[in-house]
Amino acid sequence: MDTVEVGDLLLIEDENGQEQELEVLATAEMDGRQYAAVGFTEDIEKETKEEIELFFLRVEEDGELSEIEDDEEFEAVTSAFESQMES
Repeated sequence: MDTVEVGDLLLIEDENGQEQELEVLATAEMDGRQYAAVGFTEDIEKETKEEIELFFLRVEEDGELSEIEDDEEFEAVTSAFESQMES
């Protein structure tokens, strides 16, 4: 299984076809799956820690990232990352 690590930089294409760079800020594992908390690199460079908008993505077996579409899964992942970031 390919993994994603804190500090990795990823390129995604937004809805306008523009490439945006994301940085992995944290990772967590739940139920045998890896998840990544990411933020836009541009925001990370100029915002305070509290102002950075985080996105939580699932790391698939091939290393690709995908959105979490299941509300229950999203809530569990959000809670896990919040607990991790508080400690």
